[in-house]
Amino acid sequence: MKELSQQEWKEQYENDENAFLLDVRTDEEYEEKHIPNSTQLDIFQAQKFMDEVNEFDKSKNYYVYCRSGKRSAQACQILDQVGVENTYNLQGGIMEWEGETN
Repeated sequence: MKELSQQEWKEQYENDENAFLLDVRTDEEYEEKHIPNSTQLDIFQAQKFMDEVNEFDKSKNYYVYCRSGKRSAQACQILDQVGVENTYNLQGGIMEWEGETN
């Protein structure tokens, strides 16, 4: 897992042809505001989260965010454990995000 600043994360994600954008917040948080083209998977739903993560394409580069950066850091560690090679955590989460949102 790499911790990236808001600017580094945004630039790297936007220039990565092999990127997968993952939001690990709750359904309610996602509905309120999210980064366009993100896939939402609630880390608090542990079994569902693990089932889905185990099916992920391990060759993708995963850009992960949550509200403040804590849950996404946990998610990156889990992804690393199941064999994903490249995970990038958004420091500060969506609370500090200045890019586009839906």
